[in-house]
Amino acid sequence: MFPLRVVLLAALVSLTLGQYDDYDYQPASQLGPSGPNCAQECDCPINFPSAMYCDGRKLKFVPVVPTGIKYLYLQNNQIEEIKAGVFDNVTDLRWLVLDHNMITTDKVAKGTIDKLVGLEKLFFSHNQLSEPVLPPSRVLEELKMISNQLSKFPALTDRENLTAVHLQDNKLTSESIAGAFKSLKKLLLLDVSRNKLKKLPAGPPSSLEVLYADHNDIDSIAAGYLNKLPSLKYLRVSNNKLVNSGIPAGVFNVSTLLELDLSFNKLQKIPEVNEMLEQLYLQANQINKFDLESFCKFSGPLNYSRLKHLRLDGNNVTHTSMPDDAANCLRQASEIVFQ
Repeated sequence: MFPLRVVLLAALVSLTLGQYDDYDYQPASQLGPSGPNCAQECDCPINFPSAMYCDGRKLKFVPVVPTGIKYLYLQNNQIEEIKAGVFDNVTDLRWLVLDHNMITTDKVAKGTIDKLVGLEKLFFSHNQLSEPVLPPSRVLEELKMISNQLSKFPALTDRENLTAVHLQDNKLTSESIAGAFKSLKKLLLLDVSRNKLKKLPAGPPSSLEVLYADHNDIDSIAAGYLNKLPSLKYLRVSNNKLVNSGIPAGVFNVSTLLELDLSFNKLQKIPEVNEMLEQLYLQANQINKFDLESFCKFSGPLNYSRLKHLRLDGNNVTHTSMPDDAANCLRQASEIVFQ
């Protein structure tokens, strides 16, 4: 009896991706009354005096921030510009949240964000930036500029503590980000989904563990690309223009990779993957053959795939396409999804 649970789906089931613009946030109303050291438009709870909450107040400007504030929440307003002087008292600010406003690059005055030498997190998503506005901080750990109008991005230097960069839903091209991240020796996560890339980012650092490049125009993967990323565990390249001729033999056959998402492309064959891969998403391609050698060159007591979940729905294969010896190769799979 075949040990796999083969799931038959009548329709495509979309892969749910996580939310990227969340942050650890507790409303000011839950932190007690406001203290005296605060801008009048905002709240600075006495139980959290280093935080100033100015979110959701229909503000059109950034108020002057008083000394002692380390965490500044300005999301969900109507802010169009950041005027000079507003951060003069808090050049040691740690968190700055500016999500969901209407700020353009030319409306960010010099001597504001570029003075924040102690900034650890900058959340600047859902604005109208055409170029990134960056602090000089060497301690910056997380940068989010999701859903802006970014068409260029400079090389990030002197950012040795940066671990996560979120740039999805912009207008970035492969050329505009070439080499932008190679100096980030601690970078773990890079998300460039929903841009205009034709290739995966050139020159990513070897520290990278998560690379998301969904919803671009990528049609090929450079030979040896993943070999330069010895720590990579999660790679998503769904909703692109990948074809088998653009995938060199063995390009995904790296032992560190745990999850590979190639769904919603134009693949006709299952690409070769490493036996250590655990999650493989291939739904909505044009695959017409279940080639077991893509998972196992040969099967034996110690030679088998560690694949747990495989999605093939929306292709031209069914469970009857599986060869008889698939059970030996895919012995750890708990779910294989066909159409």
